[in-house]
Amino acid sequence: MNRPVFLSQPAMVSSLGCGVHEHIIALLGKKDNYLTPSESWVNGQSYLFGAFSSPLRPFPTDLSSDFRSRNNQLLWHALFQIEDKIQAAIAEYGADRVAVVLGTSTTGGDENRSAMEYGFIRQDWLNSGYKQSLQLMSSPADFVAHIYQLRNVHYGISTACTSGARALISAARLLRMGLCDAVICGGVDTLSALTINGFHALQVLSSGQCQPFTAERDGINIGEGAAVFIMTLDADKGLPLLGYGSCSDAYHMSSPRPDAAGARKVIQQALEKAQLKAGSIGWVNLHGTGTIHNDAMEALAIHHELGAEVSCASTKALTGHTLGAAGALEAAFLWTIISRQTNKAGLLPPHRAKTKIDPALAPIHLTHYSETFDIESPRIAISTSFAFGGNNTALIIGSNNANPDL
Repeated sequence: MNRPVFLSQPAMVSSLGCGVHEHIIALLGKKDNYLTPSESWVNGQSYLFGAFSSPLRPFPTDLSSDFRSRNNQLLWHALFQIEDKIQAAIAEYGADRVAVVLGTSTTGGDENRSAMEYGFIRQDWLNSGYKQSLQLMSSPADFVAHIYQLRNVHYGISTACTSGARALISAARLLRMGLCDAVICGGVDTLSALTINGFHALQVLSSGQCQPFTAERDGINIGEGAAVFIMTLDADKGLPLLGYGSCSDAYHMSSPRPDAAGARKVIQQALEKAQLKAGSIGWVNLHGTGTIHNDAMEALAIHHELGAEVSCASTKALTGHTLGAAGALEAAFLWTIISRQTNKAGLLPPHRAKTKIDPALAPIHLTHYSETFDIESPRIAISTSFAFGGNNTALIIGSNNANPDL
């Protein structure tokens, strides 16, 4: 049997704010729109984005230019929330026993845009200022290892929209193999011209605020965010990651498999690893992008594996789709909703949509205001993430029986 792993209170940054307090207020509150319009990304066309607009924490003055990207700075801003826990982990386990696994998809690519233009137009790459180190997918993990002088394994994961979730899965495996005693894990992505225009080319950017699972849905909003945990084997330090599933059905480069076989498989895997029945799940954070095909596939998977009555919600109408950060950010939402420290009443986030569910979808129950976890049962929730290339994940987080105050 796998040893249980535990997730610390997460650091979070998104369009909803900074830290668990601001996020729980937004998730449970009645304000429905935290997205902001911008015409600066797609040829003067206005779309809504989940931007974090507050000033970011300055980098240390002596930080190498190899790490100076907005993506790393957003991560650095989030890390302030758990810096005491990071230092405590280093003091307890040693810098050679703390690993780092972080997901991303945009990394620091936009910082090289002017250099790419210079190089291509002038055919002079030597003087372009191009820095490959800025756009390495390992850059966020390399940055964290550098800034805290960590000497264990550190690497990045980039599997599109499952990156952050897969970072947590990888962290659990590292701990169970005995390669480390703590892992700084999660995901980060910032708004990027490359990804935004890529989704625009696919014609899946919503004309307004996304409306997941409704007949009026017409696509996604793009957002930015970061979520970081410290994962350990210590039950006193957080909530348990009870189970997870991951697979790649490789159905299509960008479209999900219509029969939901891969999505169903990862939910089954997560339940099996957690040794839980489907009826144990009290809430589902849906991937819920608001695209026609993804929502249809996901509704089918939830209906067949978890039933038509389990409470479900997509949070992407609030944050936008944060891409490589989404799996970690929405795992952080699970943590925040499950924890009795942050959500004493056990309220569930309502599904944000202005119209009712599309009747053509497989029946699922979208959470409404004032719903709660069953007070007679442990708080257990699952988060699903699905990515290009048929990449699928599911994470189950639950109450801490060893430390019920969490």
